[in-house]
Amino acid sequence: MRREKLNEKYSKEEQVDAFVFRTKLSEKQIQEADNELFLARKKAKEQLNENQILYAKVQQLKFLIEDYAKSNTYNKDFSFAYFLRKYIKLNYKINKNFAKDIELAETELSSILNKGRTPNKKTIVRLELHSNNTISAVSWYKLLEKQKEYELQTDKESRLKESKHVKNCLVFDI
Repeated sequence: MRREKLNEKYSKEEQVDAFVFRTKLSEKQIQEADNELFLARKKAKEQLNENQILYAKVQQLKFLIEDYAKSNTYNKDFSFAYFLRKYIKLNYKINKNFAKDIELAETELSSILNKGRTPNKKTIVRLELHSNNTISAVSWYKLLEKQKEYELQTDKESRLKESKHVKNCLVFDI
């Protein structure tokens, strides 16, 4: 049935051009193809300059952040601080130099990296600007929100403490 619909919609030549038909390769042919691909990738990588390499690494980090922010699972290791550390290490050996470049007090940066303080709006916007708008402020913010959402869902102590301040709760007969 599907083939009939294709035949109605496209000519045989269009179908041939549009589809790739797989062929079975021997183990030797697979190995040769893998080696060719490896050499081609190695050659392309060697031709990249430092800026292109840095851009590729920032893009990779951006995709990691976005994928994690979209996921339904929380990983305590993937905190805002974790991704910020990874970002800093892309281009800096010393946090102090990064702090200077975004005009942030070293103590404030240290506090953010050690999860003692959450970054404010200005810091998040500066991160976006520092990455030349590659990693958006919204992406950084979503990381922070994911962390806060998890804390809200799992903080039973706060619920117990705050329940003493709530009276006349709504009651539903469903």
